[in-house]
Amino acid sequence: MTTNRILIVDDEETLCEVLKLNLENEGYDVDIAFSAEQALSYDLRKYSLILLDIMMGGISGIKMAKMLKSDMVTAHIPIIFCTARDSEDDMVMGLNLGADDYIMKPYTIRNVIARVKSVLRRTSTNKPITAAPEKHNMLQVEGLQLDLEFKRCTVDGEEIKLTRKEFELLAYLISHRGQICSREQILNRVWSNEVVVLDRTIDVNITRLRSKIGAYGSYIVTRSGFGYGFRD
Repeated sequence: MTTNRILIVDDEETLCEVLKLNLENEGYDVDIAFSAEQALSYDLRKYSLILLDIMMGGISGIKMAKMLKSDMVTAHIPIIFCTARDSEDDMVMGLNLGADDYIMKPYTIRNVIARVKSVLRRTSTNKPITAAPEKHNMLQVEGLQLDLEFKRCTVDGEEIKLTRKEFELLAYLISHRGQICSREQILNRVWSNEVVVLDRTIDVNITRLRSKIGAYGSYIVTRSGFGYGFRD
């Protein structure tokens, strides 16, 4: 069994060392970077998870996350933001970037370890695209195609970059095509293991999906007071 490798990116050196020691005691391989610039010099493909501080000098954690999620080589790597910033806007921004969790400082080591284990459990099948998909792992509506095995979305043959949550949300709606799915059903399916889910999370992801999938965005329908669906 391959050991998960975690990268901690934070400019607080003492905190990094404490996190590294405790995560290694849990059986993980752990590396440290004291800046985003240092982290970006690493071969990031080998990491199963990145613990990323938002407020750093130079390249911020938000900017680094944007860089990782816009690159198909690293887009699949789960990110947990660790930050002292506790406003709702900051949390929404982090989640919209595709972050898998958001931990407020100060936090306990026990809490961090629990979050790490939770994220790794639910993202254990995330892998970069390496092979052609099999047809039985596909969802297709005309020119909109989802490869469920390799988490790949194409529109009329052109690959569209979706965050993990956007992909899961779209797959859920298409697999229930012709039905209206309640907000509760969507949250339970797509965000079932999330510790923090804001009221606007679904709405924000729906808006982004409609924009990204072009003409097929009109297939996503809203039923005020009920939820969302994907029309026949």
